[in-house]
Amino acid sequence: MKLFTFNGATTTQALAEAKKELGDEFSIIAQKKLEDGTYEVSVAISEEDLKEAKVKQQVTLEPPQPKGNNIAERLELIAQKEIERKKLAQSAQNLSNALPEEVSLQLSDAVRQISQIAGVPSKTPPKSLYANAQNAQIENKNAKKEPKESQNAENKKDSKDTQTSKKEAKKESTPDDLRIIRSEIDRLNDKLKLIQNMFWEERGPKRDGLVIPHEFAEIYRITKASGIAKEHLDKIMQLTLELMPIKMRENSVLIKRYFREVLRKMVYARAENLSSNAKNIMMLVGPTGVGKTTTLAKLAARYSRLLNKNYKVGIITLDTYRIGAVDQLMFYAKKMKLSIDTVVDTEEFVNALDSLKYCDYILIDTVGSSQHDRAKLESLKSFVNADPNTKIDVSLVMSATTKYEDLKDIYHTFSMLGIDTLLFTKLDETHSYGNIFSLVYETKKPVSYFSIGQEVPNDLNVATSDFLIDCLLDGLTKG
Repeated sequence: MKLFTFNGATTTQALAEAKKELGDEFSIIAQKKLEDGTYEVSVAISEEDLKEAKVKQQVTLEPPQPKGNNIAERLELIAQKEIERKKLAQSAQNLSNALPEEVSLQLSDAVRQISQIAGVPSKTPPKSLYANAQNAQIENKNAKKEPKESQNAENKKDSKDTQTSKKEAKKESTPDDLRIIRSEIDRLNDKLKLIQNMFWEERGPKRDGLVIPHEFAEIYRITKASGIAKEHLDKIMQLTLELMPIKMRENSVLIKRYFREVLRKMVYARAENLSSNAKNIMMLVGPTGVGKTTTLAKLAARYSRLLNKNYKVGIITLDTYRIGAVDQLMFYAKKMKLSIDTVVDTEEFVNALDSLKYCDYILIDTVGSSQHDRAKLESLKSFVNADPNTKIDVSLVMSATTKYEDLKDIYHTFSMLGIDTLLFTKLDETHSYGNIFSLVYETKKPVSYFSIGQEVPNDLNVATSDFLIDCLLDGLTKG
């Protein structure tokens, strides 16, 4: 591996110098702004690719560059390439309607056309049997103008030629050829992405010396659109740029996979405590309308019915303010044949805990409270500390539809209760999950469960880092 450094008024100009001397087969190692206002780009290239670039410089002439360097001209070039790309995409779509013996022939033509646009030498044979077949069809159309006797003879001849071409295609088409074609198409797709992002250095974010290379443009857009706080995204992107091996930057799939792994390691999730020896008392707290009562019913059904062992579950509700809250829990408890107690003060609360001491799990529903209602929060705190000999696991329930700034405000206000875990609901009502990631990343608090719908008891997932990152990058997939 050889290292080179190029300078320019912009990073784009520096990269242009690198491409002029080294070709396209190099990887960007670092980019920085110098004291004189210019930019320095460090790149790496293998010895084999370097030799190939030197040979190309000696044999071929540098293609003429477009006059001027204004944005309008460069955008016009991109527009032309985009039109060609759409035409090729339409051709690729037509492959699904082709006969099996014609697929390899059409692929050969598609690869050759893409190669010409991207400026990459094609490995497919220069002669296209599919083109010959098309010419035969055109000749058939022209032959209709001749007398019927001549037309019939010509059709028989064309039919024999077509059958011969198909037999030759079957002989020439091998699994190795198809693998080569598929590999070249994948490589050209990456080249097209680089063309689309060729102006990324000028438009991309620049903060505290952080420059996002164009190879990372796609993953940066996806992650930013997910709603991750910008300060968190910049830190994570910087970490990725420092740690990712140079060779991995040549493939967009590898970049996304590596970035996914970095994000996954920054999410904290807590496994279920299913030990039969430990008594689990869980209190759900949070703002109004986030789904605490429905989530509690899902947890009760999960512990008492859905696990390998049917645990004994008891329910306590402190929500005597909301109309229908007690009736809703009573309905679920009756359906699952579970004990339920309603309490209004700390003394009754301690007695209820004592009466349910035979249970493996005690689930406590609380009244919803605004993060600005200090009186209700102080009341909840008195229940948490009612029995000093009893450890209550406090889960803060929040909606995934809440923006990050409000999630932070809710967390910091409810933290006076001693938050142990986070539980997020309504993941099915949003397409952006970066706010959840940012709160977990900021608070370092583990997530216990994700509620992904209204159905009791199925729409509840045990939290894992993989699930959240999959939602963030690819969207929610239920089931």
